[in-house]
Amino acid sequence: MNFSRFFLTFSLLGTLIPAFALESIWYSDKDLKEENIQLIPQGYIDPSVSDPCSQKSYDKPLSLVEVTEAALCRNPQTREVYANAKVQSAQVGVARSLFFPSVTDTLSVTENKNRTTNYSNATNRIVASYLLYDFGSRDANFENANQLLRAASATQNATVQTVLLAAVNGFYQVHASRAILNASIETERLSQESFKSAEAKYIAGIATPADKLQAQTSFANATLTKLRNEGTLKVAYGNLANVMGAPANINFQIADSKLDDIPELIDQDIDALIEQARLQRPDLMASEAQLKASLAKIESVKADAKPKVRIDASNQYDENLLGQTSQNTSQLGIFLSIPLFEGYKPTYLIRSAEATAELNASKRDQLKLQVSLDVWTAYQNLKTANESITASNVLLLSAEESSRVALGRYKEGVGNIIDTLNAQSALANAKQQKIQSVLNWNIARTTLAQSIGVLDNAMIQKLPEKKR
Repeated sequence: MNFSRFFLTFSLLGTLIPAFALESIWYSDKDLKEENIQLIPQGYIDPSVSDPCSQKSYDKPLSLVEVTEAALCRNPQTREVYANAKVQSAQVGVARSLFFPSVTDTLSVTENKNRTTNYSNATNRIVASYLLYDFGSRDANFENANQLLRAASATQNATVQTVLLAAVNGFYQVHASRAILNASIETERLSQESFKSAEAKYIAGIATPADKLQAQTSFANATLTKLRNEGTLKVAYGNLANVMGAPANINFQIADSKLDDIPELIDQDIDALIEQARLQRPDLMASEAQLKASLAKIESVKADAKPKVRIDASNQYDENLLGQTSQNTSQLGIFLSIPLFEGYKPTYLIRSAEATAELNASKRDQLKLQVSLDVWTAYQNLKTANESITASNVLLLSAEESSRVALGRYKEGVGNIIDTLNAQSALANAKQQKIQSVLNWNIARTTLAQSIGVLDNAMIQKLPEKKR
């Protein structure tokens, strides 16, 4: 073998090995858990839909299901936690690699010159090494990586539910804002009717200028309220588009539906709901996994401060390219590595790991308290909203009748403008109270589901306006 031929061979190997390695079993990811990680975890999107994340068309009104699908598929938060889960899945593979032997092949060519001789050496050294015993460091690192993967997966579920809640609430907020706008348009119409009646009476000389001015003021205020409500509706649409991962200025509509058919609230055992939340809340699961990961980290750093036993096998082939001499050397040995002193570094690493575990335990306990408060608050809000709907229905019926009678009396000349305007103001307030109570009920229901950890596709199917 001459130098030029060896160099050419070496160069070709340097070019081909990376390309080959990416397709070889040494770089296989078939053992990783990434195939269990999905952009949208199972259960949050209707499984009967073949491609729920396909490009959405905004040329027709969107149903609640379509809004939630768009939010889950396109909201950057879901892609962020998906990427985090994939990162941690790869870290599990890194931890698993410590259970396999490592093999390294080193090729080198050297050109040597002195006063009398020029010669070249080619060396090929292959070394295989395997860790026999490390007092459980590998196992602890693998457990740490697995627990962190569970935490990342649970965090993904928690984020998906948060996005889902935001999409549902945004959908209902648009409906409520649209209903409030329609109510304010009706209020403006009534105020205009009162103003025209007062103006006609003033022209006829049977009403004072004060009646006309008060009616005109009420009409102008109703118009101003309508304009504000138009802006509020546009903001609600922008917020919903943002949750759906679309620009705020995108033009779309949501489907009309009747959202005020509220079923009777069935009282449930609040203690059972809180206990269910402690078992199903994904953020609490993530916190538990973080604590277990930190406990495994303690064992890992303790084991790292102890001896390690490994076995190495190597083979080295040397060839003098000019003298055509060669030498082949093999070695096999067991090595014991004993850490003697590292400036007390292991002590501080152990203390840090223990403190981290204490911190994660405190976070877990705090989250447990927060879970119980979330469920309690959402449940009470749901009961209050349910009762408020009944009360607002009575209020609206009486306000409608009062406004009708007051306007009729004023037109007949037996009532005064103050009573008429007060009745119309009370009617406008009653309509807004009814709309707000329905909105509060829908939000409280989905918030309770999210606080328990069961806000998923099955829950969405039970909500008003579920059709595609």
